[in-house]
Amino acid sequence: MQWTDRIGRRVKLRDLHILLAVAQTGSMARAADSLAISQPVVSKTIADLEHSLGVRLLDRTSQGVEPTTYGLAFINCGIAVFDELRRGVQEIDFLSDPTVGMLRIGGASPLIHELIPTVVARLANRYPRIEFHVTENDSPALCRLLHERKLDLAIGRASSSAFGEDIASEPLFEDPMFVVAGLTSPWARRRKVELAELTDEPWIMPEANNLAWALIEEGFRSAGVALPMPRVVSNSMAVRTRLVEAGRFLTMLPRSTLHFGAKRLRMRILPVSTPMTTRPVEVNTLKNRTLNPIAKLFVDELRAFASPLSRRKS
Repeated sequence: MQWTDRIGRRVKLRDLHILLAVAQTGSMARAADSLAISQPVVSKTIADLEHSLGVRLLDRTSQGVEPTTYGLAFINCGIAVFDELRRGVQEIDFLSDPTVGMLRIGGASPLIHELIPTVVARLANRYPRIEFHVTENDSPALCRLLHERKLDLAIGRASSSAFGEDIASEPLFEDPMFVVAGLTSPWARRRKVELAELTDEPWIMPEANNLAWALIEEGFRSAGVALPMPRVVSNSMAVRTRLVEAGRFLTMLPRSTLHFGAKRLRMRILPVSTPMTTRPVEVNTLKNRTLNPIAKLFVDELRAFASPLSRRKS
């Protein structure tokens, strides 16, 4: 049977919409309520889809329904179809008025605290009718949200274990880590400091499952120095910077945080050599997915704003 006869003439967008609603709610009755249609219509639509495709899409249980392997494959297809349709409408809107639309951005700490808000603010001033949705999370979660098409782009430090082959990554700049102390710390007045001298100082470290922690550990190991026991453990950039600024604690921060927060942060980079591997900051998007036209504006603005870092040596 020809594809047009089997699928093209039988499967409508409305059918996909109903299937997605059933999968999301886990119940035909709840899907019917959410779509404001009758349950028999939902049941018949699913049955017709299964007949057209020749496979069972949903397993019926006493608690409701759940997608089969075939159902998950077709649901993923439906998500992609509606995502591309939404982007097509956005493209038309953008062509008719490039100052209107929505952009969904994901960012990892610490970029979410300095770089991303600054670029959003610059664009928002020029395009007041663009709506920005900004999500903070770690790299694996951002990768998942990209796959689920809940983000247009994600910005974070490169992590080969977090992103798969279906993610396109564009490097922006290298982002090495530096040891920092508050302006009132005795270490801030030293002209030369050995890393080994700092091991007994009170350190603030990110959590062990954080990429920054892995980079810090690698830096100490490369220098042949034992990683100090942290006095405070927190992934919160606010907690780490406030404690360092108070003058007693030490931590390591990426160059981007120190560059973009230079006017606000009351701390100093210590003259410590740490032979650690750097991980570039990247813009990540889903391959083979039409990029939101407003995302292109954002990435261009991001490149321009981050250009001083891309030109500097580590």
